[in-house]
Amino acid sequence: MNTPARIKRHKRIRAKISGSKDIPRLVVYRSLSHNYAQIIDDNEKKVLAEASDIKEKKIAKKVDMAKKIGLKIAEKAKEKGIKSCIFDRNGYKYHGRVKAVADGAREGGLQF
Repeated sequence: MNTPARIKRHKRIRAKISGSKDIPRLVVYRSLSHNYAQIIDDNEKKVLAEASDIKEKKIAKKVDMAKKIGLKIAEKAKEKGIKSCIFDRNGYKYHGRVKAVADGAREGGLQF
């Protein structure tokens, strides 16, 4: 949901951070039914890696699926040679699914 408070937080966060080729930006998006994560190079405007739970079977809670997404994005980042990134919570509060993606990415080896 695009609430005015989330949009305001998102603009405030994005004014301070941007990703580069050396340290890209890990963006988390959550819809009502799915979780998404992308690693983005803002200088070249390219997505370097992405992960989502669209093709996963819905046997777990949304928070558990979000943690799997974090592990999956960390694995794809390692394949591309990315060791550290900047975490962009996309205006969402840092709890629940957003925190689970971050925890999963840290467990997978990404540093931020």
